Amino acid sequence: MSKQVSSLRRRVARIVRHALEHGTEVEIDGLGTFLPGRNQGFRFIAQTKSRVFIAYVEEDLAAAKKLYAAFEQRGFRPWLDRRKLLPGQNWPRAIETAIQASNFFVACFSQRSTCKRGTFHSELRFALNCAAQVPLDEIFFIPVRLDRCVIPRDISRKIQYVDLFPNWRDGVRTVVGVMKKQEENRKRKHLPLAG
Repeated sequence: MSKQVSSLRRRVARIVRHALEHGTEVEIDGLGTFLPGRNQGFRFIAQTKSRVFIAYVEEDLAAAKKLYAAFEQRGFRPWLDRRKLLPGQNWPRAIETAIQASNFFVACFSQRSTCKRGTFHSELRFALNCAAQVPLDEIFFIPVRLDRCVIPRDISRKIQYVDLFPNWRDGVRTVVGVMKKQEENRKRKHLPLAG
């Protein structure tokens, strides 16, 4: 191990220790959370919840946040750029890493997202490439419709979507049910979850 890597590890350990000593919890994405304990100690809680990446366009941020809250409340670890990206972070790389490390990719389609160029469509393409590496009997890519939009043909002819309208709760219940069933199937097959 190089001196540079060793020095970096010591600096990171000092930062984590300093935060814990001052009563701040430290989350290391994909690993777990260090919580301050009594008498200068700490506890570590490993992340075992499935990660759900939520893709959306800016105009649908309110719906994406609502999905984030629903997934979090039902025991998942949602990933939303507005909640997870840090200032100064290389966001294209961070987003690709988050998609790769996710157990599920939920794509929020709307009349706005289907006709707008940008990052959303790049995320879709990347997630479809990731989905191609998932065993055929598993679900990774879950398209949801926020309104009466047309899902791109390349997706709609291969992957079933879920409508979150006119009844949001029923749509969310369906998506959560699918993800929970996939978790059970993976555990039964003894396949490790990503992340």
